Amino acid sequence: MTMSAGWYLRRLSRMRPREVGGRAVDTLRRRRWRSARPKCPSVTGARFTAVLPEGAIAAIPPDAAKRLVAEADRLMYGHVEYFGVVRDDLADPDWWCDPKTGRRAPWGYAFDVPYRDEDTVGDIKQIWELSRHQYLTVLAAAYAITGNERYAERVAEHLRSWWAANPPLRGVHWISGIELGIRLLSWVWIRRLLDGWPGVAALFEDNPVALNQLWHHQRWLAAFPSRGSSANNHVIAEAAGQFAAACAFDWFPTSRRWRDEALRSLERQLRANTFLSGLNRELATEYHGLVLELGLAAVAEADAAQVPVPATLRLVLLRMTDALAAVVDNRLRPPRQGDADDGHGLVLDGAGTDRWGSLLATGDAVFGRLDWWPAVTGTDVRTPLLAALIKAGPPGVTRPADRPAHFADAGLTVLRGPGEIWCRCDAGPHGFLSIAAHAHADALSVEVRHDGVDVLADPGTYCYHGQPEWRRYFRSTLGHNTLRLDGADQSVSGGPFLWTRHAGSRVLAVDTSDDAVSRWSAEHDGYQPSVHRRSVELTANTGELSIVDEVSGPRRAVQLAFHLGPAIAADLVGHRARLTWIRDGEGRSAVLDLPGQLTWQAHRGENEPPLGWYSAGFGRKEPTTTLVGTGFTDATEGFTTVLGFRGQEGV
Repeated sequence: MTMSAGWYLRRLSRMRPREVGGRAVDTLRRRRWRSARPKCPSVTGARFTAVLPEGAIAAIPPDAAKRLVAEADRLMYGHVEYFGVVRDDLADPDWWCDPKTGRRAPWGYAFDVPYRDEDTVGDIKQIWELSRHQYLTVLAAAYAITGNERYAERVAEHLRSWWAANPPLRGVHWISGIELGIRLLSWVWIRRLLDGWPGVAALFEDNPVALNQLWHHQRWLAAFPSRGSSANNHVIAEAAGQFAAACAFDWFPTSRRWRDEALRSLERQLRANTFLSGLNRELATEYHGLVLELGLAAVAEADAAQVPVPATLRLVLLRMTDALAAVVDNRLRPPRQGDADDGHGLVLDGAGTDRWGSLLATGDAVFGRLDWWPAVTGTDVRTPLLAALIKAGPPGVTRPADRPAHFADAGLTVLRGPGEIWCRCDAGPHGFLSIAAHAHADALSVEVRHDGVDVLADPGTYCYHGQPEWRRYFRSTLGHNTLRLDGADQSVSGGPFLWTRHAGSRVLAVDTSDDAVSRWSAEHDGYQPSVHRRSVELTANTGELSIVDEVSGPRRAVQLAFHLGPAIAADLVGHRARLTWIRDGEGRSAVLDLPGQLTWQAHRGENEPPLGWYSAGFGRKEPTTTLVGTGFTDATEGFTTVLGFRGQEGV
């Protein structure tokens, strides 16, 4: 996907003068760097001191260690899966090859590589993911747990291969700051976890090639931070990676300056990226997880290096952890909201480890759990290792006495009912910053689960680059459980990560204080002069969820969509759908009574145009049932949908 002149004009229109000036300076610097690459300063006597405290490895739960080693063995045999693509070439990877398309990214000056053009480069996410080196942190952790040197030797082999294939400023791995930041964090942990291996000093501090890479990575991040309208989760990864490296690899004349500048940026940007309620401002849940992982990893490096950090930084991480504990369902699944690309800040665990349970376990170890937090029964490797490094306790602040249900600043409300009914209602801002890069056109959408099973589902993300028709669908209004007028999205897209007009939403009323009935209502102005208003009511004694949609203004064509989860079978007759599914070997069912004023049709796995799909993770999609009602608005009547849950049915 190449960007047209029109896209550049639309993108420029979303920038403020200061950002435009900063980007102009970046452009001039890139031109200078093409021919003037300074050399890494000489380093002598470098020593790595940011080691794990004694007993940290022994504190890893046996089942978590077993999963980690099993994952490491799969990696040793060359097997890995990224974004739905299974590859078996990991024993000797080609760092520039996209296994999905078979294309190999071109060589050249980094900033000349057209990384958005899949026809030239391949799927850039597939190429970049391996070079985050998070699979190498898993191998390094396997060495730390088992002492088996074959893991350490594979790590060393791959790092030397990567460093040789990717000299500074050459190729696709020197384009994006988030990639450099996360890679640095991985290298810090690789060095830490290999500390007992006899060859580790020769791999890192006594290796001129490694020193050159470390210096150039940090110099790059200091020169090209994400700016202005792009200062979202990327800038957090950049600052966290640079801070971690400057603390752990403090071997260069500029290390202290890089460390201090990165810490200031990290503290400032964490506050800017986070609502006071603790939810991430991008309103994309997976990026909440990414930012929280990066922040916790950065604090661990600060404490390991005895570098004081502002109390506000820890406070933001505490609020983010409490917010996560508040919004998950009974199976510890958070909302599926906004973009998701399966990105992680620090990977130290094997397959089968629950990401969200791991984050809550770390929060418990670092900050202490509150009485209303959900129980975490799973184990992980990352928590005891981070907890061994993080020394300071939680900030002395007041935390929520009861589980929050409504996050006013984020416009997110969770209604809960019997039988583990969980309903997310969305009336938040349309994403973060002027481009709202990771937002979806999903104002007033709902997401409903029963005992952790998606019933009315958010379909997910699926892709970023290379497949524009699928990118448009998964972020469209029709791709969410909300109402569309005249076949248009509520917000106007200017490109795959750019919105040029944002729908404005506001919550009108929330009442979750009554144990019998909880209510929410909100409206948005994305279809001016019309206004879409939605009310949701959950009745506890019947387990019934009522959704009422009203549209003010002139008569217009309407589509009302409800996307069912992939586990749900639907039998649609007229305007009633009987829903069935299986959970833990038991049959479950519900009835969805749809507005009779509309004509209803079930869609499943359609391609032209896309409709009836669910993406469980980046690069993966599967058919599911989407119910779409069509008709016209009427100022005097609304559209009422009722979802009624029934008891279990043995199967």
